[in-house]
Amino acid sequence: MISLLILIVILLLIGGGIWGWPLVAGALGLSTVTDKSGALKHIAQLMRTYDITLIEVETAFHAPAPADPTKRSKGDIAKTLFAYLGAIFILAGIGTYVGMFWDSMGSGMRILVTLGVGYVLLIVLVSALHENNLHEGKFPRLILPLALASVLMMTSGWFVLIHELFPRGDNWRHAALFVFGVMALHQGALFAKYRRTVLAFTALFFVYSFLDVGLDLLGIPVEYIAIVLGASLFLVGSALEKSAHRILTEPALLVGIIWLNMGIFEFIALASSTSWASLIVGLCVIFAAYGMHRADRYPRLSGLGYFIGSIMAYGGLFDLLHNSAIELLYFAVTASALYVCVVLQSRALLLTTVIAMLSYIGYFSEKHFANSLGWPLTLVLMGVAFLGVGAIAIKVKQRI
Repeated sequence: MISLLILIVILLLIGGGIWGWPLVAGALGLSTVTDKSGALKHIAQLMRTYDITLIEVETAFHAPAPADPTKRSKGDIAKTLFAYLGAIFILAGIGTYVGMFWDSMGSGMRILVTLGVGYVLLIVLVSALHENNLHEGKFPRLILPLALASVLMMTSGWFVLIHELFPRGDNWRHAALFVFGVMALHQGALFAKYRRTVLAFTALFFVYSFLDVGLDLLGIPVEYIAIVLGASLFLVGSALEKSAHRILTEPALLVGIIWLNMGIFEFIALASSTSWASLIVGLCVIFAAYGMHRADRYPRLSGLGYFIGSIMAYGGLFDLLHNSAIELLYFAVTASALYVCVVLQSRALLLTTVIAMLSYIGYFSEKHFANSLGWPLTLVLMGVAFLGVGAIAIKVKQRI
């Protein structure tokens, strides 16, 4: 029965990803290539993001088509398949052994099967990186899984080592600070030597984890830590855009903006109220998304920013105006935001604005016009009138 439930959940996740994602992407404006003009706009956006010149585009366009990389020999496919199977069985064997005999292991054995395995994987990773530098592209698909596996095993191994040496320790921050510091040195040294994107990612992760725990140990308030580290990560993401590791730019900007605004939210909430914090932080996120939108870069981040920021702003504004003398100002703000949606051509912002307007109309009708036939008819007539005015405006614009 449990296996059947797990299978159903997996199928739902796969189906949701296949069928649901296009709908979400369309609603948020993440996929706008439906015609020739949209394709040209998308191409121009990619050229700005990756600093591609017209000469480079022309050279790539007229270059002979490369050989199809997907056509691989049967021997190569069999070799890759058996390599994956071998790695899976090795990891499964290690995991099963650790799970079955963990309680009966001594301290040395626990450290050996975690930290020891991690450093063995690190040695293999360094060997693969060295061979990859000597013979370009010899082990391109081996680097990423080796790097992630070694990081996971070494991190858990260092925590196991500290727990076995200091079983009565009660301050997890000291242990985390030591482990994150050691791992930051590991990954930073590897990145300085081999300049791989996955090593840049792991180095940044452990450096910021070390700084977060260290600043917390110094007694600095959480909101100030979030503001400082979020702002610095945003700057790091902007710098990554001009490097060979620009694939990390969007994740760095996303995490930086979220971290920064979480700190601002906590700061404002402590100083005033969560409603003001939600409104102000929502506007900050919208302005950040507008900056990306104006620069014509990172459409996924700008769409997500418009979506989340507008939800926070509308929620905070409603809480502030709810049951007040100027409650109708909320409807005026949402109606004005429709004009902004049309100007910015943002489907994400349009979605949240329409939902906010409809929700407020429903709330207002329930509060003041319950069981009244005239109010729904009035709303319908107003809707028809607005549709007529819009159609007339379009025709007038076409004749001008």
